[in-house]
This record gives sequence, C-alpha cells and structure tokens, in this order.
Amino acid sequence: MNVSHEWLKAFVPHALSAEQVRDVLTAHAATVEGFERLRADLASFVVARVVETEKVPDTKLSFNKVDDGSGTLLEVVCGAPNVTQGAVYPFARTGTMMPAGFKIEKKKIRGFTSNGMLCSARELGLGEDHEGILELTTDAAPGTPLLDVLPIGDVRLVLDVLPNRPDLLSHLGVAREVSAITGVAIRSVLDAMVPSAAEGAGGDDATPTRAAAGRPAGNVKIVSDPREAKSGGATVRLDDADGCPQYLGAVLRGITVGPSPSWLRERVEAAGVRSINNVVDATNVILHGLGQPMHAFDLRTLADQTVVIRRARAGEKMKTLDGVERVLTSDMTMIADAAKSVAVAGVMGGENSEVTDSTTDLLLEVAYFDPRRTRQTRRTLGLSTDASYRFERGVDPDGLLTAMQTAIALIITVAGGRVDGSVMSVGTGPAPHAPIALRPARVSQVLGAAVSRGDIVKYLQSVGFAVHLGGAADDAAGASLSVTAPSWRRDVSRDVDLIEEVARLHGYDRLPDTIEAYRPTTVPDHPLHVTGRRVRDALVAEGLAEVRPMPFVKGDDASHWRVTNPLAEDEPHLRRSVLESLASRAEYNLSRMTGDIRLFEVGSVFLGRESHAGAGSTGAAVDAASPRGAADTASPRGAADTASPRAGNGLCEEVRAGILIMGARHPRHFADGASPAIDAWDAKGLAERAARAAFPGLAIAVESADEPSLWSISAAGRVVGSVRRVSLDAPIWASAAFGIELTLGEMPLQYVATPGQSAHAGVTPAAKAPTAPVRYTALPTTPAADFDLALLVRDDLPASEVERVLRTSGGDMLETLELFDEFRGTGVPDGMRSLAWRLTFRHPERTLRDKEIEGRRSQLLKSLENQLGVKPRTT
Repeated sequence: MNVSHEWLKAFVPHALSAEQVRDVLTAHAATVEGFERLRADLASFVVARVVETEKVPDTKLSFNKVDDGSGTLLEVVCGAPNVTQGAVYPFARTGTMMPAGFKIEKKKIRGFTSNGMLCSARELGLGEDHEGILELTTDAAPGTPLLDVLPIGDVRLVLDVLPNRPDLLSHLGVAREVSAITGVAIRSVLDAMVPSAAEGAGGDDATPTRAAAGRPAGNVKIVSDPREAKSGGATVRLDDADGCPQYLGAVLRGITVGPSPSWLRERVEAAGVRSINNVVDATNVILHGLGQPMHAFDLRTLADQTVVIRRARAGEKMKTLDGVERVLTSDMTMIADAAKSVAVAGVMGGENSEVTDSTTDLLLEVAYFDPRRTRQTRRTLGLSTDASYRFERGVDPDGLLTAMQTAIALIITVAGGRVDGSVMSVGTGPAPHAPIALRPARVSQVLGAAVSRGDIVKYLQSVGFAVHLGGAADDAAGASLSVTAPSWRRDVSRDVDLIEEVARLHGYDRLPDTIEAYRPTTVPDHPLHVTGRRVRDALVAEGLAEVRPMPFVKGDDASHWRVTNPLAEDEPHLRRSVLESLASRAEYNLSRMTGDIRLFEVGSVFLGRESHAGAGSTGAAVDAASPRGAADTASPRGAADTASPRAGNGLCEEVRAGILIMGARHPRHFADGASPAIDAWDAKGLAERAARAAFPGLAIAVESADEPSLWSISAAGRVVGSVRRVSLDAPIWASAAFGIELTLGEMPLQYVATPGQSAHAGVTPAAKAPTAPVRYTALPTTPAADFDLALLVRDDLPASEVERVLRTSGGDMLETLELFDEFRGTGVPDGMRSLAWRLTFRHPERTLRDKEIEGRRSQLLKSLENQLGVKPRTT
C-alpha cells in the first residue's frame, strides 16, 4: 500500500515527520518496507537572493549577482524578464542535475561567466510557466534547501499490509492508526478528501461550478430496494445477491471531462497511479483514500440506462479496459446493461462503457462484492487489479454510502455537473458483528504484563471498537468488557484478537521479554519438535539455509500419492523424499547462476503408494482436505522396525530432515585461490554431525551402502537415513550435488487427536534415545600426547575397519582419532593406498611418559597386522 505523508496529514493533522510516522506505523500497525521522497530530484536546489541585476545591452539577458548562502556572490546570466533586485528565487548551483536530465555547468555567455541558474516553475517540474523565473514568497535565508520552503516534498510510505488487515489498504485506514497512536483527532472524510477553496481546491485550474461554500455538500437522498431501484432516469437491478450483497448507483449529469487540477493530480501520483482525467482520477482517489473501489460508467453507452448485476453466461465474451477480450464463465458475477456486459464485477470495467473526453453523464458504482467470488474470478481470468486486490480481502460494507457521497462531491468539485435524483441502493449489507466478551485479567495473563482496564478501553476505542463497560469499575477478577468490532475489522472475532489489538497499541517493546510461570509457554515441547529443533540448530551452525517448500511434487501416480485438489496441476503429488523438493530449489538457483548451495528442510514425506499401484493403475487419490482415515499397523519405511500407525489405504507419513549441498567447500578468499568443490566425504561428515544432533547419546555409524546410496546412516544399529548423489538438471559448470536424508519419526494419521492428548502423541521415533541423563566431565588439566600412523591399506578394506581396530586397541586413554590423509603413488604398491591417522592420548591425572606412548604405538601396529594384515608405511 502506497501512503502519501501529505495526504495522511489531510486526515490527521499531526506534527510528526515522515520518518516518525514510518517508525510508529512499523511499531504499532504494519511494517513500512519502503520510504521514498517524491521530489528528491529537487534536494540540491536552494533559495537564492538577487543582490544586483543589470540588463545586458542589445539582448534579453540580465547579468546578476546572486547570494546562494555560500558566502560568495555568484555571477549568473539569466534570460527571464522578471528578475528583480532583492527578490528570492530557486537556484541551481553549478553541478546540479536538473529534472529534465541535464547538468548545470559554468558557461561563458556574451562575455559574462554564468555560475548556476535561476529556475522557472517548468524547469523544476512544478508547472508549465516557462516565461519567467519562479519568484518565492519566503523569509528563508539564502542557501536554505528549496524543499524546506515549498510544500512539494511529499514522502511515499510503502506498507506491507497482511491479508487480515484490508482496512490498511487505504489512507483512511492508516489515518485511523496514526490518530490512535498520536491522539490527534481524525477529520471528517469529506473534509480530508475534498479540499475547499481555501485549502487548495480553488485557483486558476479549479472548476467554477463547485458549491459556493468551496465544497459541494456530501448529503444525498437514497432510494432503497432489495432488488430494483430507479432514480434520475436510470435503473439498477440485482439478480445475483450472492456475488454482490449490496450495490449503490448514482447519476451525475452535465460533467466536463478534462485534465485534473494540480492538487488532485498530485494525490493520484503520490499513490503511484498515473493521472488520466478528472473523473477517473476522482475514482482512483476514492480507492486509495477510502479503500473502496468504484467505477464510473458513461451513462449514454448503457442500454436503457440500466445496470444489471447478474451471473455471466457460459462462454460469454467481453473486452475489458486493458483491450483484451475475455471469455467468461457462469460462476462469475458481471455488471451488464439491458443488452450486454459492461464490467467484470470487482475486477475491471469494460471498454464499451469507459469514460472519454466526450462523456457528459455518468453512472457511479459503489458496491460490496463477495470476496470469494472475486478471488475465483480474478484467478480464472488471470487479471489482478487494485480493485480486485481490495474486494477479495473485504472492503468496509458500512462505508459504501460514505464513499458514494464523497465521490459525488469530489467529481462535482473537479468536473462540475449535478446529481440527478437520489442514490439507488439494492441488496442488503452483511450482519453486524456480534459482541465479544473480554476480561482484563485475561489480557494481562496472555501478555504477561499488567494492562489496566482503563488502558484497555482507551486502546480499543481509539481504533473504532465499541466498548461497553460491564461489572466493577476496577480490575476485579471476573469483571468483563463487551466489545464490538467496527465494520472495517472483519478479522476480529475472538478475545485473543482483541488482546492482539491491545498488545500492538500498548507497544510490543513495553511487554516483558521474560517467560513467567503463568504463561502458556510452560507446556513442554513435544520430543519430535525438540529433535527437529536440534537438527535445525546444528545445520544452521554448519552454514546451511533452511527452506520451507510445500510438500507437493510432479511425481508419478504409480509411486506417489496424488491429491484430488492440488494447488498446482504441475505438482499434484505428495513427495516421497525431502530431496525431491530440495532438488527443485537447487535447480532454481542454478538457473540463476548460483552454484554454491547449502539447503536443508525438516518436513513430512508420504510413503506406501507403490504397494497399492497395480499394472495399469492410474493411482488412488488422497484428498488433502479430508480426514486421513482409520489407522492400522505396519512397519515404517527405512526407519525403525517397530510397529506404527498407517491409514487403511497404506499411507504412511514420516518426518525427515533433508540436506542438499554442492558448490565451493568454503567462501572464496583472495589469499586462498580457488576453493575446492564439496565432495562425497564432506557429505559423509555432515551426515554424521546431523545424525548426532538428531539422536544424541546413540552410537552413530555411517557405512558404505549399495547404489544409489553412497552410505547408510544408522543410530544404535538401526538404519535411519542415507547419503547419495543427487541428479539435477544442471548446467555444465555446476559441481556434483550430494543429498542426505534422515528419518526422525513417523507421524500418526488420525485426523483429530484424542481429547486431552497432543496430535503428536502417537509419534514413532526412528531410534529411541537413551533415558539416562547426559553427564558432563571437567576440562582436562594434564597435557595430551599425540603421534601419527601412516598405514598401507588394501583398496578393498574400508577405512572404518581400520578405525574400529584402532579404537578397540587404543584403550581408555585414546582421546581423539582423526584420518587426515590418503595417498596413492610413488612408494605405494598397486592395489594399496596409504592412510595417515593422528591419535591423541591423555591420562586424566598425570603426564604420559615417552615409553608408554611408544608401547601403545607398538601394540596398535601389532593389532592391525594380526586382525587386518595392515602394516606401517616405510617409504
């Protein structure tokens, strides 16, 4: 949402700077993610005073001495006829970049040196007057920035509005928040939206037909009927009350379509919209000012001057304002006249009824369209507009008449004309909100901070909530408030919604950052959640980035479960592996020339489909929105061999941690040269660290496995995962990709948990962790003794076997064992390789003697030769 700071001040005449408004909105309402000064191109211009001036003979030029606040009078040649000694003008110093795109440079003109330029309104982009220099009426000292003198330095704030707050998609909605935060009363909508002559609606470009008081009256008569209303020679009929619960129409005659006055054009452009003409700009101002989309039809193009709100006919076609002919479906709501469609309800008007320069009579539309219907229509047509964006999130149903009254006043102000008859209203608005009971004690309990009853009432009333004070006047336990949400807050339905309002208006920074005993977060986390958190922490510490994609993949009906209501037809299946999702994210990065990838995800996979797909089967479908069915028992795939619940159709859901790594082993540095690429051994080491985080206290083993896996990962002897190469659609420059997948546990498939139990109560862990507490030992106080062993090992003998013998024979004093080198080449027989190990020994109470270390070394070499035939390398 683009918010103009100056427009906001028209609603709430506050004294805050644009920076302060940005900060308070971010702290209390919505994040301001953009901050743009609209006339930043004038930031380098200053106020300058002409101290001396004289005409250059035989020319229209004048030679001037100008004080620009620098302490030195500058010589400036000017061709404008209105330069006056002692007057103040906008000044561009040498080196200033002009809005037209050229730079001011020192020049020789008729023998005089010109150091800068005195500027006209046109040169500054402030008007079309180019005949004379723009004279300023100000007491500002020379050198003062021009933006501090002229009210042209508006600031655009870009709000990140969440879907549950459509009221913030308007200047009025944001103004309510600023009013609540600052305590400054908000002005009436008519005063803020339609400035009077004294406020800027007058002037040379104002329409002379505006009301004598400077602003047309906002009150108009209304004729209402549930289905059909007539007035001013026009008819409005409602045939689709489901798609359009309420519709307002009004006839304006005798208007003059033309360019918008400057104040209206500035408001439209401040909202990021291109100015078109005074009528269209007025409707856009209503949209961005009040959050109510509206449309103006050329009345003469409407057959029988009739508007019908109806369902579209299957196959019906209509050309919208963007010039595209669109095919409609029967589940769309249309605006039509007596013969044809003229607009797609809530989305876009038709080309056959748009306002043109020859338009003199209008039919104004203000309506409440069903959000779901609007969203469905917008998605079907592939057409997103500012109007559909607001309608599908929900506009204020009680603000229709205010929007219509304001639009009438605004259009008459800028385009003249008159209202013919009354405002026609068909349909009925939605039911009002039901009151919500709110206990002040509950507010303090949830927030963990004491908020007085009076403050709660003040906060809620400041943003439009109606509060009925019930019970005692103090904060006695049990005394509750009856709160009714305003019409523009359809997202508030429970007491916790009200508590959130209190929290943000009270200030999140004023809430304690400690967790007290009475807060609901004292409930212990589920073990599977704790396991996932440990894995996340460990992988983030390794420099990996977590992703959270949806669990849908392209898949195959023979091996994957298919959902009956997929979010996208190109990904209709539930994944069988987390690496399926990670591979697609890696390919996305590779297509954008990013080859250093370290991604992980902790999420669900869905197994058991292949056992139900017979020859020629198209596959059973799983409805993602339906209950998962009753559970039976079956063995989980690739996890523990314990029994676990499955759906009757064989569906099995497992929680897994998936990792994908490729690219450079470490960030490049100018002193290191090229970084080596990640290889299979990096993946193996990362797999071991991830498994230790997932299953602390269990013996972790990463052992060679058959293709397609490189290694299998086991915890306490049970296979819990694997390491393998990942095949990608990758460019030739990409390095090899390696994937790691760990099964953390199997989820129960009951749709609803048993009363009093967690939905995760039936989780089957992939490996059971020891129940004994973790024991900590003191830091060593004695020195370590280490030595290296270079061993000749057969190619068919795994290094893990050598490590097993070294650990078994090393005894209790063996502290660490590290394989740090592998060598093949000169001095190493064919079929052999040299492996170098570093062993560290330490006695807990004394320093080891050289004789002990040498004896330990001899014993290790003897054990290796006797058990594996491994001998030390001598060359």
